[in-house]
Amino acid sequence: MSPRQITVLGECVADAFTEPASTPSELALRVLPGGGPANTAVSLARLGTPARFLARLSGDVFGRLFRAHLEASGVDLSSSVPAEEPSTLAVAELDAQGQAAFSFHAQNTADWQWTAEELARVDLSETACVHTGSLALVQEPGAAAVEDFLAAAATRATISIDPNVRPLLVQPHVYRARLAHWCALADVLRLSEDDLELLLPGTPPEQACDTWHAAGARLVVITRGADGALASLDGERLKVPAVRTSVVDTVGAGDSFTAGLLHHLGTRGFLGGRLTELGLDDVAEACVFAARTAALTCSVAGPNPPWQSQLGSQLEQLATAERA
Repeated sequence: MSPRQITVLGECVADAFTEPASTPSELALRVLPGGGPANTAVSLARLGTPARFLARLSGDVFGRLFRAHLEASGVDLSSSVPAEEPSTLAVAELDAQGQAAFSFHAQNTADWQWTAEELARVDLSETACVHTGSLALVQEPGAAAVEDFLAAAATRATISIDPNVRPLLVQPHVYRARLAHWCALADVLRLSEDDLELLLPGTPPEQACDTWHAAGARLVVITRGADGALASLDGERLKVPAVRTSVVDTVGAGDSFTAGLLHHLGTRGFLGGRLTELGLDDVAEACVFAARTAALTCSVAGPNPPWQSQLGSQLEQLATAERA
């Protein structure tokens, strides 16, 4: 079955990675297009799902980089908004394990200025799923308009949310205050174990899943890095092991996992409603595919998810590595 369109709403971020400079008084940066929702849209499109991205794209040098990257990956930008404000910049430093620590330059940038009028123009008649998350849900002044858009979209589409907590920009208590409302809107809640610790400190993952089920989310998936993922469907749980790979960095891995999950659910015809036909075996298959997609992203530098045409050979390489 060909997957139906998934509409992704959220930010584009210029990820500037530090690199060795010629003198101690210089700082060299390598800039890649990023941002959690943008990464997810790119990954979906490369996997073969029709992906439309709702973004406010600046006309500055970073905005032009975003547009070129998204269009080259096959993302539909027809509903994006040309923005007068500057783009968001994040400077990233990688540790020995490839984990990135970010510092953000995001005050009054284009991504957070959504208005109800802009979002009212979006036609969702061909959309099976709306995915959003990260800063677009909490950064004012646009956060309230985004929430209202999700509430309207929930009458016709599956809703997927990734909180992607960024404590350097927004305090975790802001996310905590809104999370129950997001769960009431969401059919799919995907988050990392780092998000879990910031949202419900000290809470076992299984208990957290039950809390979010009670608030309304039907499928909760917590990704746990090298420990794989925990998926919970209305309280029925399963664990999916991580896929062994040679890690260059982990930037964009969670976004690729989300894309792999939604792509697989879409190709099986589950998206477009409240996931009422979804079973635990279906979740297991989707999570295995998502884990492999994330592993392939970790095997290259930056948020560079795999293309559908590459999946066969690359997945076979991963399978060989797992058996070794």
